[in-house]
Amino acid sequence: MAFSDLAEFEQILKQAPGPDTEAQAAATARNAQLTKPAGSLGRLEEIGIWYAAWRGDGRPRIAAPQVVIFAGNHGVTARGVSAFPVEVTVQMVANFQQGGAAINQLARNAGASMSVHALELDRPTGDFTETVAMSDEDCARALKTGWDAVDPNADLLVVGEMGIGNTTSAAAMAHALFGGTAADWVGRGTGVDDAGLKLKEEVCAAGVALHGGKAPLAILASLGGREVAAMAGAIARARVLRIPVILDGFICCVAAACLEKAVPGALDHCIAGHQSAEAAHGAVLNAIGKEPLVSLGLRLGEGSGAGLVIPLVKGAVECLSGMATFAEAGVSAG
Repeated sequence: MAFSDLAEFEQILKQAPGPDTEAQAAATARNAQLTKPAGSLGRLEEIGIWYAAWRGDGRPRIAAPQVVIFAGNHGVTARGVSAFPVEVTVQMVANFQQGGAAINQLARNAGASMSVHALELDRPTGDFTETVAMSDEDCARALKTGWDAVDPNADLLVVGEMGIGNTTSAAAMAHALFGGTAADWVGRGTGVDDAGLKLKEEVCAAGVALHGGKAPLAILASLGGREVAAMAGAIARARVLRIPVILDGFICCVAAACLEKAVPGALDHCIAGHQSAEAAHGAVLNAIGKEPLVSLGLRLGEGSGAGLVIPLVKGAVECLSGMATFAEAGVSAG
């Protein structure tokens, strides 16, 4: 299944499959017979059934989780919106490749494969206060990079990002997608001071004044980054392949929100891994209807919050599939 432009990509998303209702029913029935009081595993029960429905298996296992990290550079960083220079993106890509980042440790802990994809770091996106960040063609290529990065044999996906300036991009996208004021969506990102925060608000407002009112995928192109579009492409490919996704933090969820705004229900195969300390992440989660699994004050990005909870999701699935039923254990159901 291929696409060459944003319209074809959106059409694929509209035609993507839903959950397997027979598997969902089988998992629900099995969960009701497990050796525990009804509902006593809380959200773990909901997660297990959700996972089973998307994998088309009433008694599934997670054997091949995948973590994919995308990196991109943003022209808007020339406005001084980040506490770190743009060179850090390249340096962090090398750190990922050498196994030295937080996400490397979390992926290894979760038994997940991990790959890193740098998207034209020597060619930053356009400054969205003056022009589009990406042409439609450029955005489609970035979506395709994410699409192609997903392993069809994976059975759980985490997507993460690295890109100096991308909290500014994500805040502008959220402002354009959900309204309000720039201040509602702008946070400190890498740790800017009060003056830097005010500057980010001004930059986001200027970007939305220029590009607001466009369709969701056009907003992704106009205000996003290549790594942001790649995350959206990977999430969409996972939907087509019925691979459940754990969403990461603010930037990941804004990328995902473009899909949901374009095609309602496009994120039904996704679960929110955590709520980050980035100020507006909770508002984005509310807007896309996702309740986070944990809230630990993380604000690193790079898929770290989602990678951290892969074992939690695996635990939920193991309880559904591995626990004995009352009949199997010879225990009275009460």
